[in-house]
Amino acid sequence: MQLLDGKSLAQQIKEEIKQEVDKRIAAGFKRPHLAAILVGSDGASETYVGHKVKSCQQVGFESTLLRFPDTTSEQEVLDAVNDLNSNSEIDGFIVQLPLPKHINAESVINAIDPLKDVDGFHPVNVGKLTLGLPTFVSATPKGIMTLLERAEVDTQGKHCVVIGRSNIVGRPMSILMSASGNPGNATVTLCHSRTQNLTEICKQADILIVALGKAEFVTGDMVKEGAVVIDVGITRVEDGSKKSGYALKGDVHFESVAPKCSYITPVPGGVGPMTVVSLMQNTLQAAEGKLA
Repeated sequence: MQLLDGKSLAQQIKEEIKQEVDKRIAAGFKRPHLAAILVGSDGASETYVGHKVKSCQQVGFESTLLRFPDTTSEQEVLDAVNDLNSNSEIDGFIVQLPLPKHINAESVINAIDPLKDVDGFHPVNVGKLTLGLPTFVSATPKGIMTLLERAEVDTQGKHCVVIGRSNIVGRPMSILMSASGNPGNATVTLCHSRTQNLTEICKQADILIVALGKAEFVTGDMVKEGAVVIDVGITRVEDGSKKSGYALKGDVHFESVAPKCSYITPVPGGVGPMTVVSLMQNTLQAAEGKLA
């Protein structure tokens, strides 16, 4: 069993991005600039945005964080999006999800300029991904593909089972894994809450990608020997033995699954760091204008 260490790989990729930024500055170009809109004070969102701001500093990006209270109207958020769309200093930006319930996330995402949509959520970018055209790939699926590529995991002709059909992870993951390329060229089964015989399907998987949001859902009896397991989930579970009072658990029961795997991602330290560094890669791509 080999750990797919996202933390160390993300650090390596940050160094690569920083070298590219240094070259840009030396050639007289401006620093890439990532902005984020954060509405409300959701704990997980605060943590994620904090990681993104810190990563910008580490790779030499400019960063701007626009904070709004959870009482902010949808129109005020749309106005902020339009301001960032028209600001030539901003190369790319994200709107941190989830948004408060009174704000329609779809309307906000649709208002983002696709050429600045470094989260890859705009319908134009999702459509390009589906067609195999150059586009911003949403950060978590992109990070997983990079993990598989750098570890030289063979995906050609393999059976890949994806659990979870969200537009942020599950669906784009199924598209990327089935697309022509390496990694890619897999035969993909997309499972969800209505899937029957889930355990039997999981046992067939050469590559199992779990993005369900249920702590330790996948157990050892659901995984075949030699499988590659990618655990996207991260849930806070009460744990009195920890100073914080909680432990972070993935969607996979690591202790029972890991011994059967050829590769597995840990939680934390697997997919999470790769998500953040993929956002940095997308921002550099936006600054270079490669999709314009």
